[in-house]
Amino acid sequence: MDYNYLEAMKLSNQLCFPLYAAARGVINLYTPYLKPLGLTYTQYIVFLVLWEKKTVTVGELCDTLMLDNGTLTPLLKKIQEAGYIDRSRSEKDDRVVVISLTEAGEELQIRAKDIPRKVGSCIDLKPEKTQELHELLYELLDKQNKREEQEK
Repeated sequence: MDYNYLEAMKLSNQLCFPLYAAARGVINLYTPYLKPLGLTYTQYIVFLVLWEKKTVTVGELCDTLMLDNGTLTPLLKKIQEAGYIDRSRSEKDDRVVVISLTEAGEELQIRAKDIPRKVGSCIDLKPEKTQELHELLYELLDKQNKREEQEK
């Protein structure tokens, strides 16, 4: 018997655990910078997309952030109540909800502009290792997305 399930079942031999723990650790680095802005990490990544694109559909946000509609909808409502975004129905298809930044949402970007640098300075890896990790994670996500597409 070549396959040793006892070895395979050790936490230290799981790829998922260091990914999970590292992701939690990195996301927690954002908290002291996001809290004064009244944002969660998930709200912050929504803003990253909006600051880049200005206007997106909910479907585009779901695809870009790899989140489902049920996760995004309450989050978007909260951001709208805070006055950072407008939600409207598409003129072409009233089933499509369009999200756009308000002036307050655009101004929030100025208040958040130092977050990437501050968090980046907390990542204790050499820049080339950080770049390598970034590339590997996106490769993993790309393969995962392709596999999911094939399964549909």
